[in-house]
Amino acid sequence: MQGNKKVRRQFGFGSVSESLLALFISLLTASSLFGQSSLQPYRLRADGLLHAGKVWKNGLPVNTSLAAAQKQNGFQFPLVRSAAPMLYWELPAALSSTAYRIQVASSLQQLETGKPDWWDSHRINSTATKARYSGKALSSGAVYYWRVQVWDLQKRASAFSPISSFVYQTADTAEPFSYYPLTAEIQQPIRHYQKADGSYFYDFGKAAFAQVQLRITSNKEDSIWIEAAEALQSPGTLLSNGGNIRYKKQGLFVKKGTHRYTLEWPADAKRNARNPVQMPAYIGEVFPFRYLSVSKLSGSIQRGDITRKAVFYPFDEKAADFVSSDTVLNQVWELCKYSMKATSFTGYYVDGDRERLPYEADAVINQLSHYAVDAEYSIARRTMAYLLFHPTWPTEWSLQNVLLAWNDYLYTGDDQFIRQYYPELQKKILMPLAAPNGLISTTATFQEDDFLRSIHITKIFDGKRGLKDIVDWPQRGSYIGPEKEHGGETDGFVFTDYNAVVNAFYYRTLVLMHKISAALGKTDEAANYLSKAKEHYLSFQQVFRDPLTGLIKDGDTTSHTSLHANMFALAFGLIPEQDLPAVVKFIKSRKMACSVYGSQFLLDALYEAGEQDYALSLLSSTTERSWYHMIRLGSTVSLEAWDKTYKPNLDWNHAWGAAPANIIVRKLMGVEPLTPGADTIRIKPQMGTLRFVKLRTPTIKGEVSVAFERTTAADLYQIKIPGGTKAEVSLPLRTGSKTVILDGKKIVLSNDKNYYRFPLMGAGQHQVTIQ
Repeated sequence: MQGNKKVRRQFGFGSVSESLLALFISLLTASSLFGQSSLQPYRLRADGLLHAGKVWKNGLPVNTSLAAAQKQNGFQFPLVRSAAPMLYWELPAALSSTAYRIQVASSLQQLETGKPDWWDSHRINSTATKARYSGKALSSGAVYYWRVQVWDLQKRASAFSPISSFVYQTADTAEPFSYYPLTAEIQQPIRHYQKADGSYFYDFGKAAFAQVQLRITSNKEDSIWIEAAEALQSPGTLLSNGGNIRYKKQGLFVKKGTHRYTLEWPADAKRNARNPVQMPAYIGEVFPFRYLSVSKLSGSIQRGDITRKAVFYPFDEKAADFVSSDTVLNQVWELCKYSMKATSFTGYYVDGDRERLPYEADAVINQLSHYAVDAEYSIARRTMAYLLFHPTWPTEWSLQNVLLAWNDYLYTGDDQFIRQYYPELQKKILMPLAAPNGLISTTATFQEDDFLRSIHITKIFDGKRGLKDIVDWPQRGSYIGPEKEHGGETDGFVFTDYNAVVNAFYYRTLVLMHKISAALGKTDEAANYLSKAKEHYLSFQQVFRDPLTGLIKDGDTTSHTSLHANMFALAFGLIPEQDLPAVVKFIKSRKMACSVYGSQFLLDALYEAGEQDYALSLLSSTTERSWYHMIRLGSTVSLEAWDKTYKPNLDWNHAWGAAPANIIVRKLMGVEPLTPGADTIRIKPQMGTLRFVKLRTPTIKGEVSVAFERTTAADLYQIKIPGGTKAEVSLPLRTGSKTVILDGKKIVLSNDKNYYRFPLMGAGQHQVTIQ
């Protein structure tokens, strides 16, 4: 108690018992003495941007303030484009709030001194962890500083959050939404050596879209060769004849002595002819490679002299983790997670290096997988806005604009996109192509020029006018084998005027437009979309359902049934319950008879039907048509197709091949938002035969984690729900289980389709034992 003597003198106490003094000190250090909660908001987001106040120079982070960066050239920083941005904050796990207060000021000093001159919301009673800015009009080009305070369940005020900042810039038609500049990392090779022929070999461990930086000592002025490749021909030898597997050989003039160089990649004229997304000037051109070779050098290169500048959209490597008892599945997860980072190099979701163009179907898979591994939403929204006005030709791709928009709203809770582009979304569902029975067709109904202009199709795509049904890609091919009996990736789909896959997508868009309309308060339109969805469901059954088998036929004038007709119908809720056994049996009989794109919907369908063991077998398969095969080939980024056998010009850097990143989170682990902004989430794992598994995945509310271990005596779960969030948790029954213990207390739950459905769980750590 020697330290207490000093405290006693400081606070003017005379003869006070040691025990009373100790009690006073404990109370003094407790924030509740002054009515302040330990609950402090953090991780503030302006318009969804977590790092709105960061500054970069040529992609690399710098320690410069926004105010200083604005006054100088050469810096890059995010621009908040919304005049009324949604402001977000997170709460510590296990805590919830009952009210919040937001303060916004035009200077740091104003805010620090408690004089917010742009907006003070004062106390607003709400459990929300987001609010739309409602202060004075923001001035374009100005820097704003903001912070948040909340009140806990005991009505105690927290300390204010750390101060965050952002620059507001008036939106324009070219860039209507907030986004980050591209960023970069300087990376060292993980392995390098000098070969017997004098050349130098470098392995950077993973492929990346990057530039080469060199520090070379040359004995003379000379030209040397730099080779870069995604793959190897043999150990130490780069693959130079792999077709679209990237390889480039380029000369570099070096001066005598020791000097630094940056290799400048040439523009790709063939690609540029298709009007791709261009790299910004502050970054320059990039090339995808893992391996590098330097040859014909008369001189030396020392350790650390060769680096690459890898370019990507801001990405948090630590935002998500997954590990399980299946080592193949773990590798598939890492492949697909990294693919989200590696393929973000343009600041849009593009189809890989060959074209560098956004496609709607690619973007859906990219969006869901990106959300699963990093709480980053701006690149998806930027891509969505681009695609509305730069559409591609497949019919199903147009319909997927609505899927993108709904995902954006569901995961962020921000209705900005669906509100601003609601009229455009209405056009993208292609209602003018509908027959009297509600089914749509791109061939039975002529696509008028006015109709095509309304959906912004104003050019001919590869000699094709208007929309064309696609089903899967590539549609054609000559190879068949033990895993597929038809050429191409459509499982022999028979194209007719009325297409079951197109109409399955159309049904899904009607359902989602009903939800979007309702979210925007458009009651009459919501009712109309719901009515049309019900009508379409009946017509779909009448036209496409085979009454003898219960299977879905490809079209209105064929009896052929493909994997695609059935898996899309199952994924989108078009299979009556009595037909489920037959449809599931048929789907399983077709194996992986679809492309890497189609696998997204195949796995969605299987998990929706509760076929977790079979779905897991596909995720962890080691056959040629598997994600592990991509790894076995040597790729570190997901491929455009299962193998060159099925698509000779495939890219080795294509995010639509990374569906497991979102399937593992959304379906295998069952973590999905139930309400917009993830205020309520669902946790319903379907782990199949896995003995243990652990997942961390981000949401805009904070981190969710689920851990599972199966012992001989019990199934053990640890669940973490972020602050301000509730979870609808359902856990699978264990054979012979009789006892369920939640957070140390035995509870009684009924069997709900082989699951225990728990009472709504609040924020915090929870432990469940099923004995």
